[in-house]
Amino acid sequence: MNASIARTWPTSHFVGFERIWNELDRHMTQGIDTSNAFPRHNIVKIDEDTFQIELALAGYAKEDLTIEVEDGTLVISGGKDDEDVDYVHKGISTKKFRRTFRLNEHVEVHFARFENGMLTVELLHMVPDEKKPQTIDILS
Repeated sequence: MNASIARTWPTSHFVGFERIWNELDRHMTQGIDTSNAFPRHNIVKIDEDTFQIELALAGYAKEDLTIEVEDGTLVISGGKDDEDVDYVHKGISTKKFRRTFRLNEHVEVHFARFENGMLTVELLHMVPDEKKPQTIDILS
């Protein structure tokens, strides 16, 4: 096990969480890259099992956007070419972007909506029945 993880996280109480500790440790030691903070976004907790990611995308059309989920990562990308437009001033960006969000196990995209320049992606934490708490009978 990585020595910095052992120093940073209480690994003696958790089994099978090495991937999570490694990712958290990487973010703690390298920092989170905020240099590419475009587009601005919110993460809203609706209830215990529902979250929404909101991205401010004024100037984009629905056709300019792509949403994919692969291997526990939500990837939202987009952009369009304005080469045929002769701007006197361009203050609303429509540049190409790619934002990634790591999803916890059993988190699934419920829907995506694009309305009034705001992209909303709703996520649900859907724990399968076999993963829910259960009472174990004690044999005599």
